[in-house]
Amino acid sequence: QVQLVEFGGGLVQAGGSLRLSCAASGLTFSSYAMGWFRQAPGKEREFVAAISWGGGSTYYGDSVKGRFTISRDNAKNTVYLQMNSLKPEDTAAYYCAAGRIYSDLRAGQGMDYWGKGTLVTVSS
Repeated sequence: QVQLVEFGGGLVQAGGSLRLSCAASGLTFSSYAMGWFRQAPGKEREFVAAISWGGGSTYYGDSVKGRFTISRDNAKNTVYLQMNSLKPEDTAAYYCAAGRIYSDLRAGQGMDYWGKGTLVTVSS
């Protein structure tokens, strides 16, 4: 019954921006830390960003720090990922995930639910 659905992926030129959204249903959204992960073709899954229950704490992977921003709107049961200054190496399927413990999610652990992903392609 729990669903996480990502929106906003697409094709963008290097240097451009995209905003991804993840809408959650079937869970008490404010009780979950949220995160974004990505996986490029032929590569392992990579941690991108995490945000605590109320949005007061955030954490980013080194490869996106300074370019991406995670945020959440608990009234809308939605978490966002604003991606700026996109690079071809950002090309991947992006997945949102929910976990009870922020510190675990920040470490790439404790994900209870996953979305099905949205594809981001950054061209040269």
